Amino acid sequence: QVQLVESGGGLVQAGGSLRLSCEASGGTFSNYMMGWFRQAPGKEREFVAGITRGGGRLRYADSVKGRFTISRDNAKNTVYLQMDSLKPEDTAVYHCAADRRGSLVISSTPGNYDYWGQGTQVTVSS
Repeated sequence: QVQLVESGGGLVQAGGSLRLSCEASGGTFSNYMMGWFRQAPGKEREFVAGITRGGGRLRYADSVKGRFTISRDNAKNTVYLQMDSLKPEDTAVYHCAADRRGSLVISSTPGNYDYWGQGTQVTVSS
């Protein structure tokens, strides 16, 4: 059983930056493909970014491409999401998730992820 704990959320003005972290425990972190998702009030959970187990391949939602960067440090059991040029529409609760399937394809489907963190709130003011 993997436990995931996010941190780094907060209130920021439009155009600003935040760096989210997600620390994993209870499993072998390098065995899991990792993803970031977000959920705004009244909306479905949506894929933001994903990274393969070794960090060699990345995938981004079109809405964040060029502004967000996902990375991981397997020695620290941590995945990061650097968010730059933030917009009010980026306001949401951000969750990290772990996919244990062993696929080489980064999934954007929440149902393909096995473990989830509680989330961290990101609020971008205009």
